[in-house]
Amino acid sequence: MQSGIFYGIGVGPGDPELITVKGAKILAQCRHIFVPKTRMEKKSTALAIAKQYLGPKSEIHELVFPMTDDREQLSQHWKEAAGSIAAVIREGDNACFLTLGDPLLYSTYIYLLRVLREQVPGIEVATVPGVTSFNAAAALTEFAVGEGNESIHVVPTADNIDSVRETLSSGGTVILMKVGKRLIEILDLLEEFGLMEQGVFVSRAGMEGEYIEPNLHKLRELESAASYFSTMLIHTGR
Repeated sequence: MQSGIFYGIGVGPGDPELITVKGAKILAQCRHIFVPKTRMEKKSTALAIAKQYLGPKSEIHELVFPMTDDREQLSQHWKEAAGSIAAVIREGDNACFLTLGDPLLYSTYIYLLRVLREQVPGIEVATVPGVTSFNAAAALTEFAVGEGNESIHVVPTADNIDSVRETLSSGGTVILMKVGKRLIEILDLLEEFGLMEQGVFVSRAGMEGEYIEPNLHKLRELESAASYFSTMLIHTGR
């Protein structure tokens, strides 16, 4: 029996219309749809975005990936998730895994794919890129991400604020992702570097509750606007 194909589909940052044509076509034809969730009681954000593109006979498989730094616990969840997908692939059916933004940018898909390749050697994989949150934020604010020979730095801020300081010193455009609880610390750094007038902030781009703020000074009064899905774009001028 010929094995199925594993598709990693980037569904974009939140607006369903930002899913690629290729991704939408594959979803319409794929029976087994695997969707990530952070907890059993939460709905999958990726599924909510892609739902209108699914075929009438689609079967939804929910995979739980807890928000934890415990590598052993995460590894176990990746193995279990990969095992569920592998079972479908071995039966000759195709499987799609949905992921926010782009599948290969700070995504669970990266780790899941590695484990799946171990469990199913020679598996056929097709990764469909998606629009990232900072692409969407740039479009919403008319922020030029890269000009001329300017360098671009992408930094996830959730775990290490020191990396933000280092990157702000490097020059070019700085993209800060997953701002959330680090918002005030980041604002303090931007004040220190004299960059408060050089950036924009977007939270939940394309989702319900979208918030756009070109005046970073206002964010100290609106700290609650920051969420895990928050992005900041900054021109360092260096």
